[in-house]
Amino acid sequence: MSRDRRYALELDPREVERYRMMAEQARAAEADLWELAGIGPGARVGDVGCGPGALLPALSAEVGPGGLVRAVDADADAVAAARSLAAAAGLANVTVAQGRADHTGIEEGSLDAAMLRHVLAHNGGAEDAIVAHLATLVRPGGCVYLVDVDGTAMRTLPEHADLTDLGERYAAFRAARGDDNRAGLRLADRLARAGLELLEFRGRYMIGQPPPTVRPPSWAAREAMVTAGVATEEDVRRWDRAFAELEAAPVRPTIFAPIFAAVGRRPA
Repeated sequence: MSRDRRYALELDPREVERYRMMAEQARAAEADLWELAGIGPGARVGDVGCGPGALLPALSAEVGPGGLVRAVDADADAVAAARSLAAAAGLANVTVAQGRADHTGIEEGSLDAAMLRHVLAHNGGAEDAIVAHLATLVRPGGCVYLVDVDGTAMRTLPEHADLTDLGERYAAFRAARGDDNRAGLRLADRLARAGLELLEFRGRYMIGQPPPTVRPPSWAAREAMVTAGVATEEDVRRWDRAFAELEAAPVRPTIFAPIFAAVGRRPA
């Protein structure tokens, strides 16, 4: 979905850094799932909802010169950032285009695997349509690869009252938009409804201390929340001060985030 209608997270440098951090963790934690989904030498892979392209170097290296990565995002700024990254890194086997997650413009049956990461949680009401569209993009025997979180089970320690308030406002804001804050829990069901054979569904806790420059999605949605009337500019200043306090602390905050992945195969 286009950012002006749906996606609430502003693509600023902090948000780009968060994408990069998540990409590094994902590749290390999901190596066997990539292999299960057929993401390997010579594969044709779709990165739908690619954002600023943080995962493109890893996908490009995995499929090699004989493979192809088709990256798609609805947001023009994200597409520009992904294209810039691909060009700077010399990713000759990567293309980046603008398109919606449920209308990518990728030819039906042209991919060996279609990957969608952290998109379903931001597209309330369109989840099944998105997964059904992805299922048409892969060849018979090809796989759809979904990743998302359970936002209701995320924790940050030490706690801070102002940042707890931010998290609660963000959850209410998303609920009012119809977004699924537990999208990760429903990945297997959505693959099944798209007519795919479930190969794997698993979850893991990402536990770590992010760099000082990284802030959570709730912060990236601050302006959208102000526009929607669920926060004020004073709230934003208060949250910014709270983040600054934690960022200046001698010990970095620890984030606990439950992340789920599911792989479904199109019947041959």
